[in-house]
Amino acid sequence: MYTCYTYGSHRLTLKRAAGIVLDKRGKPSYDSPSSFWLIVLLQTFSKILERVMKSRLACVARVTTLLNPHQCGSLAGLSVSDAVTTLTHEVKTLQMAGRRVSTLFLDIKGGFDNVNPATLCCILRAKGVNPYLVSWTKSFLSGRSCRLLYQGSPKVFAPVSVATPQGSPVSPLLFVIYVSRLHCVIPRGLTLSYVDDFGLTGSSTSYRRNIQILQMHYARLKASGARLGAGFSVPKMELIHWRTNRDRDLIPNAPVHLDGSVFPPKLEIRWLGYWFTPSLATTPHFVKRLAQAQAAFVAVKRLSHPVIGLPPFLCHRLPSSLLFPILSYEADVFAPTIHMTRNLAVFWHKDQRWTTNCFMSTPTDILAIEACLPPLDLLLAYKPSLAHLRVLCSPPEINPAAARLPPSVQTPSLHGH
Repeated sequence: MYTCYTYGSHRLTLKRAAGIVLDKRGKPSYDSPSSFWLIVLLQTFSKILERVMKSRLACVARVTTLLNPHQCGSLAGLSVSDAVTTLTHEVKTLQMAGRRVSTLFLDIKGGFDNVNPATLCCILRAKGVNPYLVSWTKSFLSGRSCRLLYQGSPKVFAPVSVATPQGSPVSPLLFVIYVSRLHCVIPRGLTLSYVDDFGLTGSSTSYRRNIQILQMHYARLKASGARLGAGFSVPKMELIHWRTNRDRDLIPNAPVHLDGSVFPPKLEIRWLGYWFTPSLATTPHFVKRLAQAQAAFVAVKRLSHPVIGLPPFLCHRLPSSLLFPILSYEADVFAPTIHMTRNLAVFWHKDQRWTTNCFMSTPTDILAIEACLPPLDLLLAYKPSLAHLRVLCSPPEINPAAARLPPSVQTPSLHGH
């Protein structure tokens, strides 16, 4: 490890990985490599070293311009909720100014596989990164080998040309540094990203003008990506025209034309686990979260029987550690309506009753005490409080959500001011 720190070298023996080949269910044919999953297992000591180097590179990224201020993910304190909060804030701010707002969602094709080690090292040198970190990055991304493990495999290591290995702690950070140049400035708009998921937001006096703005900036983004060897997945492109509850005109259906394909606007879009609607209604999101939680609850109930099965303390852990995270996913940004909260509470009462094996006539207030599971309305109010506290404690230089707080709100700064 001392050699890695001093000379910026990653040992050759640590670059060997094992790849487990698993078939994807439901594929009509398995003649193509895309019909299989490849699970890469990296060496434990190598992951420890990579995590140490990631922490050092992350410290450099925070105090320099390695990352764009509108990039989220891969750094501590930058979560999915920050990206969604920033997007919804910009949309509502532009709508309050009387403008029409549209967003084009993109996904980088291939992601980590398209990182060019030489280009990445040039970016690090240009930003003044310590030479030993640059040398280690170059050594870490070159000379890698892998052996595939399946029935009848030769189990022989073969060289691979994959740039950043999947599963490595440092790979996401190296990737976001590599694609930081893709963030273009959109007047009265926003280019926002979370790792390899991008969102281009444009605004004007009409939705058709928004289409022209998005097409123009997509062309710029595509040209910048071509210079880095990164492209965008056409099947994953999605368009949405934002509306307010006061809009009484017809629902806009102006499509966007990109790469020879036509993408009409959608009424529901899933981005980073959130379900968005043109009016930013939260009910569709929680309806889907409730359906997923109910499906998980059906599977969980099979683990415990009133006579045999899991002990009570394990039955208590399942709702709190499995069902509630599914049910309340991203409730720190989206607030359910009163009617939707009641539907969620009915499901939560079923979880409490299953945990305690109480009668159906048992009052719900007693259920919460006996099951040691707080009422759902308290839990749903607790999650956004934690999210707000985290944003308030984040430096605005690196957190786009904290950068949009009013000047009267005091937040910590990287420069100590």
